[in-house]
This record gives sequence, C-alpha cells and structure tokens, in this order.
Amino acid sequence: MTLLNHSRLYLQRLGYESPPPPTLQTLRDLQLRHVCTFAFESLSTLLRLPVPIDLPSVEQKVLFDGRGGYCYELNQMFLALLQELGFDARGITGRVVMGGLPDARTARTHRLSLVTLEGVRYITDVGFGGMVPSSPLRLDTEAVQATAHEPYRLAFNQQEGSYTLWAEVAGEWRGLYVFDLQVQAAIDYEIGNWYVSTHPASPFLGQLKVALLAPGKRHTLNNAHYAIHCLDQPSEKRVLKNAQELRVLLRDTFGLRVPTHPTLEDAFVDGWPT
Repeated sequence: MTLLNHSRLYLQRLGYESPPPPTLQTLRDLQLRHVCTFAFESLSTLLRLPVPIDLPSVEQKVLFDGRGGYCYELNQMFLALLQELGFDARGITGRVVMGGLPDARTARTHRLSLVTLEGVRYITDVGFGGMVPSSPLRLDTEAVQATAHEPYRLAFNQQEGSYTLWAEVAGEWRGLYVFDLQVQAAIDYEIGNWYVSTHPASPFLGQLKVALLAPGKRHTLNNAHYAIHCLDQPSEKRVLKNAQELRVLLRDTFGLRVPTHPTLEDAFVDGWPT
C-alpha cells in the first residue's frame, strides 16, 4: 500500500512501521494510540487566532508544528487516514450536551466519524477533549460497551433519528453529545468551526482546554485548572500559579510546542477564574 507522505508520518507517530489492514482491531489500536499521542487543545481559540480546517493546514499544525487541535482538526485528520488505509468511513456531526440536559438543542458543533466494517457500524472519535472515547463504539446496540478507559453506551431516539452518547463517570451516567447520520458537506464543518472559534458564546473563545489520555488515566486542563483522572481512584487536582508553570505542563505532560505570540502571557491568565 502506497500512502501519502503525511500519512506515513502520522502512522510513524502512532508507532506503525507499515500500513495496518482496515480491520476492527486496527481501528481500536489507531483510536487508542491517537488519543494517547496527540493532545486535544484550544491554544488558537485562547489567543483568538483563526483555526483553518483544510487538511494541509491541520497536518502542518499537528504533525510538523508540535500542536494538537480540537474535533474539526483531529477528527478530520483521523478520518483522512482511515480512508487512505481502506476503511469505509465518513464524517458526521453532533450537538454537545455535556454539562447540561441530554435533550438540549445545542448548536451542531462536534465532528466525529462513522465507520462500517463487514456490515457493522461504529462511531470513532479522537476529538472530544477530556471525555473522548478511547475505543470505537458499535452503533446499533444500546448495551454498555467497555473501552480502554470508562464504559460508554449509545441510546437511540427513534422519533428524532438521533443517538446520544453516554459515559459512566464515578458511577454516574453522563450525556456527552447527540448526533445523527446525516451526510455532511465541507461547508457544514466550516460553519461549525467558525462558530466554535469566533462566536462570543462559544465555550472555546478566549479559553484554554487541553486533554491527553494515558493508560488508565486522563490528563485535563481547563484554563489554570489541571487534573489527572485515574480509573478506580480519586482524581488529583491543582491550580496552576503562573504562565511559566503552565508552559512547562503543556510541554512536558501534553507534549505541545507552545506557539510564540506577543499576547500569550496575558492570555494565559487574563480573566481566568480560579
């Protein structure tokens, strides 16, 4: 199999020396390796910078500039890799309800992917921040599904034709997002990304959100609030004291090359709640 140069580099970063076959086990391995390698991060929206989501820009940012990204970036890059490896996969979108009512009519601002393997449909997602699933999830079942981290389940609303993704956290089921299988065009992603990166009501604008998984744990950062969430034990939490401490954390824990920007120091602390 001949792959594009960026795809070969992507696979190398994920620990592959050669292209893997398009199987369910490969999909599981790819998703877990991605969420443990490439950080979800919103440094660009913190700095109120444009977030281009054309594939060359995303690949440059993530594979060459030492950055991560959010769903419109990471899930697009992941989908392009899956398609190049021969998976039957396409993008879909959803509405984030985490932290609110599971039936809330929020904006359609989340991107994920639908993969079909031997007639069985799965969703795969590498761009949902601190609660990103670490394994693909079978679509057409409401049974609890184990992942490499927390259990998840999907609930189908026949009247709406939509699915709700739930995760079990500390013994409680929490709704994460609602999605359907509507075919999306490039402009649909552009509109969602424009809202997320520029709208005053966006939870990302002027805010820093970072997440990276590791075996048995999740590292999350919400502005100055850092936490390590471990399976079957209490979370470790602390508040970062200054921008230098934050830079070190971003570099050493999340593997990010923090961009040089004239207002970066102010943006790290300006207006953040503690």
